[in-house]
Amino acid sequence: MTNSAILTAGLRVRRGGREVVRDVGFEVPRGVITGLLGPSGCGKTTLMRAIVGVQIVEGGTVTVLGQDAGSPQLRRKIGYATQNPAIYADLTITEALRYFAAVLRAPMSDVDRVIAEVGLTDHAGKLVGSLSGGQHNRANLAVALLGKPELLVLDEPTVGLDPVLRDELWALFRRLADAGATLLVSSHVMDEAARCDRILLMREGVLLADETPGELRARTGATDLEQAFLRLVRAVL
Repeated sequence: MTNSAILTAGLRVRRGGREVVRDVGFEVPRGVITGLLGPSGCGKTTLMRAIVGVQIVEGGTVTVLGQDAGSPQLRRKIGYATQNPAIYADLTITEALRYFAAVLRAPMSDVDRVIAEVGLTDHAGKLVGSLSGGQHNRANLAVALLGKPELLVLDEPTVGLDPVLRDELWALFRRLADAGATLLVSSHVMDEAARCDRILLMREGVLLADETPGELRARTGATDLEQAFLRLVRAVL
């Protein structure tokens, strides 16, 4: 078994005639939380889609859990929470999760577990269409947690959440990593980088950094990670 959960080399993706991921290469070790940070529109979502195997790539390679990205063997090993939740609005949270558990062949006992993990137990009987934006995001995350996947790819899972809920979700992410899961979590909020074991910083489709928060601070001489990012950006302008 390879120790790499994700390995990319020379990855290039073109969308709408524009190269949105440009020669990106990095390695994500197993069992860690890696933050994919950068401003909106920098290529984070496209990169995550390539890792999950739903994005056509122009060049380079993407290997996930020792298999080519998109391989059928990976379907039940990866949990993917998209930025735009795709859960049926006319089902309750419990009904929606039972449906996805059946599709993923996850045990039905997982449904109550993941609802509790994302803090929606008191809302389990509510229609998805009646949920707030933050609740909708958490229900979407619950789908990704079904079956205890080895790799979780989470696209801005904390967007729209209040600070208390954000803190609770990051505590959950840490528990999952401590139990052996690998997490790739995207965000455009730089203070979330400090919660990660490693960070990938992107800007305009280019990877500017692949290191620990401490290494990034030391390299840039900045104590604040947002300032570290700004110094990297200015260095390449």
